[in-house]
Amino acid sequence: MPNSSSFSASTQDGTYPRPQLVRRHWHDLSGEWEFEHDDSNTGISSGWAAGTTSFSKRILVPFPPESTRSGIGDTGFHPVVWYRRTLTPADIAASGWTGGDDRVLIHFGAVDYRASVWAGDRLLGTHEGGQTPFSFDVTEQARTGEDFVLVVRAEDDPHDVSQPRGKQDWLEEPHVIWYHRSTGIWQRVWLEAVPATSVRRIAWRTDVPGGTVSLDVELSSRPVDEVSVRVELSYRGKPLGTHQVFSSQPRFTMTSALAHQANGQAYENLLWSPAHPRLLDARVVLMDRAGNVLDEIWSYLGLRSVGEAGGHFLLNDRPFYVRSVLEQGFWPDSLYTAPDSQAIQDEIQLIKDLGFNSARLHEKVEDPRFLYWADRLGLLIWGEIGSTFEFSPTAVQRVTREWMSVVERDISHPSIVTWVPVNESWGVQHISHDPAQQHFVQALYHLTKALDPTRSVVSNDGWEHTESDLLTIHDYTTTHDGLKANYANAEAVEGLVEGVGPAGRRLTTLPTGASGKPVMVSEFGGVTYAPNSPIVTWGYSTVDSPEDFADRVGGLFSALQTSPVLAGFCYTQLTDTMQEANGLTDENRKPKLPVEVIRAIVTNGAKETHDNVVDEGEMILPQWQPGPVASAAVGS
Repeated sequence: MPNSSSFSASTQDGTYPRPQLVRRHWHDLSGEWEFEHDDSNTGISSGWAAGTTSFSKRILVPFPPESTRSGIGDTGFHPVVWYRRTLTPADIAASGWTGGDDRVLIHFGAVDYRASVWAGDRLLGTHEGGQTPFSFDVTEQARTGEDFVLVVRAEDDPHDVSQPRGKQDWLEEPHVIWYHRSTGIWQRVWLEAVPATSVRRIAWRTDVPGGTVSLDVELSSRPVDEVSVRVELSYRGKPLGTHQVFSSQPRFTMTSALAHQANGQAYENLLWSPAHPRLLDARVVLMDRAGNVLDEIWSYLGLRSVGEAGGHFLLNDRPFYVRSVLEQGFWPDSLYTAPDSQAIQDEIQLIKDLGFNSARLHEKVEDPRFLYWADRLGLLIWGEIGSTFEFSPTAVQRVTREWMSVVERDISHPSIVTWVPVNESWGVQHISHDPAQQHFVQALYHLTKALDPTRSVVSNDGWEHTESDLLTIHDYTTTHDGLKANYANAEAVEGLVEGVGPAGRRLTTLPTGASGKPVMVSEFGGVTYAPNSPIVTWGYSTVDSPEDFADRVGGLFSALQTSPVLAGFCYTQLTDTMQEANGLTDENRKPKLPVEVIRAIVTNGAKETHDNVVDEGEMILPQWQPGPVASAAVGS
């Protein structure tokens, strides 16, 4: 890791697993692990947790065992799997650990669905939730100076429909819009050395009108003596200001004023948008009362605001027409897990090259590195969780707990502008006439707004909305004329809202649920063109030639682009995914038409946003002179 004077979290290479809380040292544990299926669920009684039993297979972590890239490639029902790896003193040293009071943590990006982890035959802990990260302390094992065995047991019942599972099929073979499962470890595993008192979590919040940046800080424990946190903000190497607070609390918030933002004629020069994805760098230093550095991390943030007014979606207080594409996030050889960091960067760039300014992450919580590249390259993101398939007390508890963790993990990414806790009434299939299900979705909306009041929240994307900031509609009408008629004017949309929507579902469950909301068609298209597919494909409509594909897709786009009512759209979908071959590209990300042709279709007639800013290359920031650091006491 470069030294503090040269490192910029916003311009890293995208390999660090947690891009907004970066430390100097870390050690990737990706690679070959031992592996075993446990279909009879006898591993615990057989003593596998002790780490003394070798497993018969080898798997390439972090790829799920159903994927061919993992080296296993077994897509059958395997509800319990085990992993084993020996950690050596060299692994520990590579994490940056030098002994003393410092700690060594092992981080798991995501393990689907329930994980138990042992080290040196001692249970480190358990975690439930297949889409969110967790960590355990392995310092005591590291102190021995000897090899020790790490064992992971993952339980992912393919028939438990109360688990948030998204597009992972409950049938053995994929069908219609559901795909192969991704069991067990599917995101990075890594070691990190941290001080005894360290920064566990940070969360950025920006106030564009107030010209301030707030940082929520959570420490690893309550400090014995008062500590201070110093935040240094900069843009492209030019300092923007420094703020410092003192606290004896394990959690506190500090707010920094950006002097540059006081100039109302120049404040937009630092704002983040797809056209200008400007990221501010932050160095966060934790110190003891004497000024000795306890912990040092690097982060980044983006200044931007999100809102709705007059039927428009607003970005930085300006109407912004959303051109979005549905991103399933599945890969042909690696399923839930992207092949590598470069593939993630290329995916974001491909979406932008095709003319989209937004992506709706569908039924999946993406790798944080995906959000990093969306932040850095400039792509709006709708964040969504994988759904359950039933409504029950267990499902309610699981969705609520995991959704809170999702929002907590991703709240600082400027690219995320909309949260989607429920899609198409999945898990609440009877919401139209079940008050309990209505209360649950309404509660998720308000819970999300309580956790994050700065973003739009879609209560139930597609239909049967409760309270919602956007009225989103799924409409797979297959003809230009039919689709255009549905959104020709306000009266046409009002007719849909007051009657039955395109999918034969009510659009809202509340009498005033659509009043004054921006309206978006958040799924449309679904045109299948896969002439050389070796499998039977599926889509909402099918064409037989590239010319027909261009005509059909172009007609559907233009039907929505000419609507005076819509605030945006989301096309289904970016890539072919297994049998669902309705992508603009095949499963290997090869566009089915020339990129410039798709881009012309996507952007033709769309309402563009215009940032009132000078080009980045011409940006002039005021000269910042070192002076007294702004400081305050918090909770002392």
